[in-house]
Amino acid sequence: MSPLPPPADAAVWSRIARAVVTTPYPWSPGHLVTGPDDTTLVPERLHPAFHGALDWHSCVHVQWSLVTLLLRYADALGEQETAAVVGLLGERLTVENVAAEVAYLRERPSFERPYGWAWATQLGATVAEGARRHTSWSSWADALAPLGEVLAEHVLAWLPRQTYPVRHGKHQNDAFALWLLIDGFGRLGRDDVVAACRERALAWFGEDVDAPTAWEPGGTDFLSPALTEAGLMTCVLEPGAFAGWLEGFLPGLGEGRHEHLLAVPEVGDSTDGQYAHLLGLALSRAWQLRVLAGRVDPRVAARLRAGADAQERAVLREITDGDFMATHWLVSFALLAHGVLEERGAGDVP
Repeated sequence: MSPLPPPADAAVWSRIARAVVTTPYPWSPGHLVTGPDDTTLVPERLHPAFHGALDWHSCVHVQWSLVTLLLRYADALGEQETAAVVGLLGERLTVENVAAEVAYLRERPSFERPYGWAWATQLGATVAEGARRHTSWSSWADALAPLGEVLAEHVLAWLPRQTYPVRHGKHQNDAFALWLLIDGFGRLGRDDVVAACRERALAWFGEDVDAPTAWEPGGTDFLSPALTEAGLMTCVLEPGAFAGWLEGFLPGLGEGRHEHLLAVPEVGDSTDGQYAHLLGLALSRAWQLRVLAGRVDPRVAARLRAGADAQERAVLREITDGDFMATHWLVSFALLAHGVLEERGAGDVP
């Protein structure tokens, strides 16, 4: 696959990502207090690597955005922005800072399960990819390696214990997490974790038919349950088996059925953190429709890509000019829509 061209707003996205990571408040820590001596809620003390950007998982995936932009599109960022990104990541991704995050996750094994785990795995995998090409990244990769290990332990312990999947369109959506975990741990060389995720995906979703898409979207969704599940199954099933599964799960997609999945979600108030999720829904749909377009008849693929393009266009301004409740996380979903998980092209890092 040829490397994707950089997003038109790559440098702007990078500046926004840096700005939100260095915005300490408002902050939603999600901290489970275990006793009277466990009440420290100073962002940089509780989470020295992953504070800012409103909450832990957003800080993780916005740092993934910075790493991805740096790895794949450094030329589009320019020297000054590249240096600023390198400086910020160098401050955050130290051995000491990440060790504190690892200790926190060990003490609270359900913290950020599974959404934050999936994004942290993506961060580690992308940094490791960069370190294989550029020795200047080796300190970040070394710092993040123990994080990848604790996440692998958590995933392997979690999957056998959860009987039923979470299917709604928010953080606990298991199909989204498995998709990112399979990709991330695959790049990290953890075939055991990948195999466990694939097995659970088949057990949870392999027999699904007739997705109830009339129920979508939920009022605060940022994922389409149906499209997310379908996207996951593209990396679990062989193409022939997937075609049959998709016909049973989303029959007539792109041919007059499930049309509202191709339409732009209506957002009543993009300054409200929950309603702003619908902006991300447009971007995640764009990503997933483009992935599915590569697995269907060309005529249907054209319809899916047109729907993806319309949804992406509708929210691009919110990424660059929107309220903090949108900008603190949307760059990551814009990069997914751009196709960075499907691209394994070369990047250059100073």
